[in-house]
Amino acid sequence: MSETERSSGDLFDDELATLRLELAELTTESVDRSMRDLDLRPTADLVLAMNAQDALVPEAVRAAAPDIARAVDGITERMLRGGRLVYIGAGTSGRLGVLDASECPPTFDTDPSLVVGIIAGGDVALRTAVEAAEDAAAQGRAALEEIGLGPDDTVVGIAASGRTPYVIGALEHAVEVGALTVALACNAGSKSGEIADIAIEVVVGPEFIAGSTRLKSATAQKLVLNMLSTLTMVRLGKTYGNVMIDLRATNEKLRARAQRTVMTVTGSDVDRTSVALDAADGSVKVAALMLLAGITAPEAQARLEAADGYLRAALDGSSAPS
Repeated sequence: MSETERSSGDLFDDELATLRLELAELTTESVDRSMRDLDLRPTADLVLAMNAQDALVPEAVRAAAPDIARAVDGITERMLRGGRLVYIGAGTSGRLGVLDASECPPTFDTDPSLVVGIIAGGDVALRTAVEAAEDAAAQGRAALEEIGLGPDDTVVGIAASGRTPYVIGALEHAVEVGALTVALACNAGSKSGEIADIAIEVVVGPEFIAGSTRLKSATAQKLVLNMLSTLTMVRLGKTYGNVMIDLRATNEKLRARAQRTVMTVTGSDVDRTSVALDAADGSVKVAALMLLAGITAPEAQARLEAADGYLRAALDGSSAPS
């Protein structure tokens, strides 16, 4: 029986038994016995209990900080060579990857092809569960082959369990082509972590509702994805201090935000800021450099290009940080 046929039909009894044993070893699938009376508690108590569980997540992410930092540096290095950041996952994990990727262009003025989100089952799976799609490792491979994955790219395989076949297949293909591979899981000693160059394993423990990895596991994944994309963009010069400087005003809300950002960075009034933004075609970074250095938009653009887009370097004439 082919993998495709297996993924669309029932597993054999021995395969189900093996899978049950695998799941039994995962902390994300275990049952918190202190919650066994959950359905009997008052709603106010449920809210506090769930909040207490959620509060455990940031500390679990903190424990993985060294591996997250390694991933950010690796992603940055490859992006400076022209590579992409590719998130791939199934179900909730896949949706979170697509969400993070989709927010990079409006936030950091990046090309939509720079950070890519892929979900098992395709875009329809963003709104409708396509659960069987996660069972086919070959489809994970095919998804990366379709985008022409190369050695300068980074693949982040996202799977709370760390064993999702779709993600495993994708990571194996990424290793074969020489891309940097990162496994984001919520279990220690994950299968995906064994394959990847960098294993980010955020162990959040049993879920509030046993097995529902859209809860603490998903929260942990969202926090880590925030770090991977945001801190990579910081390393790429997309911020000035802690201000989002690589913003382009393309609608009214973003225009107001762009004005506030330029005014904050330069101390200029709204009139001078508006004139600079117009001359800069809505680019906050170009407008800020114009006002800070007292130069024209073309001069600011040229200096930024010479500094590889780093505003601080463009201001003092130094080279971009390595």
